[in-house]
Amino acid sequence: MRTLVKVFSVILPCGTIIESADLFRKAGFVFYPEQFFAAVFALAGALVYLAVPAGKGREREGPIPWYDISAAVINFVAWIYIAINYPRFSEFSHGFPISGVVVAFVVILLLLEGLRRTSGMGITLVAFGFIILALVSHLLPGTMTGRQVNLDRLLYYLTWDSTAILGMPLKIIATIVVSFMMFGEALSLTGGASFFTDFAMVAMGKYRGGPAKISVVSSALFGTISGSAVANVVADGIVTIPLMKQSGYRPHVAAAIEAVASTGGQLMPPVMGVAAFLMAEFLQIPYAEVCIAAIVPSLLYYGALFIEADLEAGRLGLSRIPKEKIPPTMPVLKNGWFFSAPFMVLIVGIFWLNYAVEACALYAASIVVVLSLIFGYKGKRLPMKGIIEVLRATGTRVLQIYMIGAAAGIVIGVLNISGLGFGLTISLIHAAGGSLILLLVLAAAVCIILGMGMPTGAVYILVATLVAPALIQMKIAPMAAHLFLLFYGVLSAITPPVAVAAFAAAALGGADPMRTGYAAMRFGWMAFVIPFLFVFSGTLLLRGSLFHIIIDVVTAVGGIWFVSAAVIGYTTRIIRMSYRALCALAGLALLIPLGQFNEARYVNILGACLAAVLLFIEFSARKRAKVA
Repeated sequence: MRTLVKVFSVILPCGTIIESADLFRKAGFVFYPEQFFAAVFALAGALVYLAVPAGKGREREGPIPWYDISAAVINFVAWIYIAINYPRFSEFSHGFPISGVVVAFVVILLLLEGLRRTSGMGITLVAFGFIILALVSHLLPGTMTGRQVNLDRLLYYLTWDSTAILGMPLKIIATIVVSFMMFGEALSLTGGASFFTDFAMVAMGKYRGGPAKISVVSSALFGTISGSAVANVVADGIVTIPLMKQSGYRPHVAAAIEAVASTGGQLMPPVMGVAAFLMAEFLQIPYAEVCIAAIVPSLLYYGALFIEADLEAGRLGLSRIPKEKIPPTMPVLKNGWFFSAPFMVLIVGIFWLNYAVEACALYAASIVVVLSLIFGYKGKRLPMKGIIEVLRATGTRVLQIYMIGAAAGIVIGVLNISGLGFGLTISLIHAAGGSLILLLVLAAAVCIILGMGMPTGAVYILVATLVAPALIQMKIAPMAAHLFLLFYGVLSAITPPVAVAAFAAAALGGADPMRTGYAAMRFGWMAFVIPFLFVFSGTLLLRGSLFHIIIDVVTAVGGIWFVSAAVIGYTTRIIRMSYRALCALAGLALLIPLGQFNEARYVNILGACLAAVLLFIEFSARKRAKVA
């Protein structure tokens, strides 16, 4: 059975490769896309029961019990039945065959249990709650009232309709997401993560607070291909957190910096994680447009964290990493130069050649594997069996995201068949009393609450379905609305009381989890502010005149430095509370984009004048200190 699990894990991503390369059609096999998704999900669902135990822990130890084998077989047979009969059964909207209802009941029941095993009880209760909501939607009051839906019709619709389980989320996962996860596994298994850390050490190790800056740089690089804040923390933090502690950072501060750095990887182009691919599909735009819009916000996010890490090091009087611990520059670049090739392929393919995103990811993964077979990192070449290991690791890692995609299909299907989507939009607008600011605050709170313990992709799908229509109804640009929700969905990973990335980093650093979570919020303050800025002004999303974009980006960088100084309590010296308040005031005034409101330019000018006065005071104090 364990051999069968490994074989299935290899076959699962191979299906994505064949579909993305259009080999089925070239070989003369023509079928509905939903038939392919059902066949892939048959394999994924069976693997969940064979590889993931029902109890605690995500990895099975010991023999596979008979009931899990039975569930795997039933799941596989049921979804293959759907794949075979989809062209005929999907045409029924009324008077559907009883066999279709029975199969629908079985697959949804097994799906909910598979979701619980891979993603926890929280998101499982959400999916189950939406099924119950569809059945009672006609009893809801006021604008929330939906259509009456019988149980048999609901189950049949969720399983056999192309806008539910077999809809858009599963389509994105089965093609694009799996391709990029394969690219990430290829980089990890060929030494890419080690190269990123070594490169960050070479670039930042010689400066004060070097370990924290290494964490920021390496986590940003690794996060572009990870898509998971917790995975990023574990892969990168195991090196950077001990380094920060050794250099003088307190344990909870070291863990917080790593958590914030790892969380931001999902916002960093050119690979932004699962949610960004889903966003492109929701907005019906090329993925390249999402990447372009996210460039400035993600750079401001990491810029703020980098500045705070530097100021914290200055406040604590920390020095650079000992020279003997920094790897030599030329050997690092000589050994790992080929890791830049796949990223160049991604950038050129997506932004210039307009190739399909999944094809670019497969090309990039292939280049990593081929170059690693030839050169290897630090003399360690990837063996031929390493290709099988890349496929197997990908097949294992994608199980959770497959279950989440299917659960998202349930949510979307319920909103479609019951008509609740429109009612929820109206209710949110009424709850905000027509105030855009209040609606944004409510939306941010919903994202953070839903994100407690749930993966970012799942959070984004829920809020994009439930909340985004209300924001767009209030005349917010669709791109800004969806990026706002993505930012706050990501931020749930560092926001107590359930901050999964911060808690994972705290475990690595031996720090108090809640203290780490609050410190992570302090270091990640910019991420809580910038979504409100780009909602009201498109310049931070690179929309508008070049002059206004340049002005807003430059003033934002200045504003970040002053607010960060106020948060840390240090400029070139430790500063008093009154001086910190002035720094915060100057920074916030500079952060406001020109298009935020009519008088924004005057606020910018006042902020710039106050900043100039503060800088003059700083230089004068520094000069006096040198003379003394």
